[in-house]
Amino acid sequence: MHAMLDAPEGLAWEETPTPEGPAAGEVRLRVAWAGVNRADLMQRAGHYPPPPGASPLLGLEVSGRVVEVGEDVTGLAPGQRVCALLAGGGYAEQVVVDARQVLPVPEGLDLRQAAALPEVFATAWLNLFMEGDLRPGERVLLHAGASGVGTAAIQLCRAFGHPCFVTLGSDAKLEACRALGAEAGWNRHRGSFVEAVKAWGGADLILDPVGASYLADNQRVLNGDGRLVVIGFMGGRQAELDFGRLLMKRQRLIGSTLRSRPPAEKGEILGALQRRVWPLLTRGEIAPLIDRSWPIRDAAAAHEHVRADANIGKVLLEVSGER
Repeated sequence: MHAMLDAPEGLAWEETPTPEGPAAGEVRLRVAWAGVNRADLMQRAGHYPPPPGASPLLGLEVSGRVVEVGEDVTGLAPGQRVCALLAGGGYAEQVVVDARQVLPVPEGLDLRQAAALPEVFATAWLNLFMEGDLRPGERVLLHAGASGVGTAAIQLCRAFGHPCFVTLGSDAKLEACRALGAEAGWNRHRGSFVEAVKAWGGADLILDPVGASYLADNQRVLNGDGRLVVIGFMGGRQAELDFGRLLMKRQRLIGSTLRSRPPAEKGEILGALQRRVWPLLTRGEIAPLIDRSWPIRDAAAAHEHVRADANIGKVLLEVSGER
């Protein structure tokens, strides 16, 4: 098969050994589309290695068709249209993955749309409702609101009755996020978001992929008993924590990653998505927001687009191109 190799001279679509398997509990997929995530860029930069035992290839989510199922796999069959959450290996013509990390394509969606679902909706659901423990009516601050995770989280907040405020990098992105259901927002190029969020009513939960550079301001806008869920560190790894504010407001700081979780935990997250979110997708109440796509051979251009923060929603790579 062909796969995207991260060679010293750059990304290269090359012939590579087909992955072994499927073993018991696994399935082999023929990849139609792969999603691009910032984690891919971080892995290329040497900051986010794959977990032990995972494929060293890039790619954390795909859509495609089941080719083969291992023993003890139920509910999946050859030829079925699916999408999958991976620990790696998605930039390839085939991938072998634990069946618990595979979901059927929601009715009414095609394979291109399905590739934009697994990573972002799993990340948003995990951190809003499982780690963040959102309660009825609580208010959410979403940083990088126009990202794939951000646009998924906005729609989940709207669907489940949580007002949300977004921060982002342009007025065009703010307009797009309002159209998805964000109640208010702030262009980060205008300075600190603190006063705008305070005037909005503060946040009971913050979903933050920025990290260090936002920590102090996040603490200032977090309400009593509020939770700060950190899912990335684009703004640095180290910052000063105000323990007085942490204690007096009973704030909670939660670090969260999805990639390194074992298949059983990923299966629980995807099971919740299938029960609670897939029906919303089927009814058209929410939808994946796709910015644009590139042929897999042009993955480097797709990465540069994401690196430049030019996307609103998901960026995809076309592998077989099947819809």
